[in-house]
Amino acid sequence: MMFKGQFRHSLDSKNRLIIPAKLRDGLGETFTVTKGLDGCLSVYTQDRYEAMVAQVSRIPATKKEARMYLRMLTVNATDCSFDSQGRIQLPQFLLEQAHITKGTVIVGVADHVEIWSEEQWDSYEDMASESMESVAETLTEFLQQ
Repeated sequence: MMFKGQFRHSLDSKNRLIIPAKLRDGLGETFTVTKGLDGCLSVYTQDRYEAMVAQVSRIPATKKEARMYLRMLTVNATDCSFDSQGRIQLPQFLLEQAHITKGTVIVGVADHVEIWSEEQWDSYEDMASESMESVAETLTEFLQQ
């Protein structure tokens, strides 16, 4: 399944967040939430998360960056599942890492879902929108392979 779109929802008083049905359907019964890149939380299907960990684990442990990334990918990970209302409960430590207090933006990013604080997403989206053409031009060399 390809995840796409953006949705705004608020965290409730028990740190529960509704995940939209359009995204929920592809995540499965149990999935992994971990610290993402650029200040968000990343949500992966179990298969995708396990494949990422396996891929990073193939990098020699003598590479400091590989050890660091693998640690951050796993130490900050938690398994989640949906309650009967389509909500997930996010641990406080992940909310703090992503600066999420109430308002969130949930975005589908092809092979995973991201959860952003509203403020950080709005700032990121403004920056990314302004530079989209130059970024596309820079990435063209990777698309021609």
